[in-house]
Amino acid sequence: MYENSVTSRYQEIALDIANLIYKENFKEGDKLHGRSTLAGIYNVSPETIRRAIKLLEDVDVVISHRGSGITVLSKDKAFKYINKFKNIESVASYKASLASLIQKQRELNNDIENTIDKIVDYTSRFSNTTAITPYEIKVTDKCTFIGKSIGSVSFWQHTGATIVGMRRGNETILSPGPYATFELGDILLVIGEEKVYNAVKIFLEEK
Repeated sequence: MYENSVTSRYQEIALDIANLIYKENFKEGDKLHGRSTLAGIYNVSPETIRRAIKLLEDVDVVISHRGSGITVLSKDKAFKYINKFKNIESVASYKASLASLIQKQRELNNDIENTIDKIVDYTSRFSNTTAITPYEIKVTDKCTFIGKSIGSVSFWQHTGATIVGMRRGNETILSPGPYATFELGDILLVIGEEKVYNAVKIFLEEK
């Protein structure tokens, strides 16, 4: 944690110095403050300042010589460094946002799966007192509708069953709707009267 904090700080300082050079607070040929003075201005250690200056030296924005201080070399290079840093910062921000969205999607999928499991568990407890029963049916290689949508095959009209969920690999699709397609290995969560299980099996696998 400490190292990441220091790394972020010296990059920020290098960017700030580059901005000062670009705005001509320091012009080409001017001497910057000494490292100790810069450390006091930015309230950091001299080592953090050394790292910041090294970043600017590597791209020819400044040059430092022992005994003669830090000299500004190029306003144009300072401008290029500012743009490069901002692009890197944007990419890092996008990656962080993507990672956050992926994590939220995983959490949502887990919540959906847990909800479906609760529905199955709850309705199975009352299977003797209700005409609606949940079933899980796998789409095998015998299925004649692989690649076709639920709506296009008139699933409900032929079976009397309603598809309320679909598991596809690690993904759970809740209320897939008429445009969802049947794919090999899908687990369909269907509800209906007791007879719908056989009706669905026959309908999916009839030749």
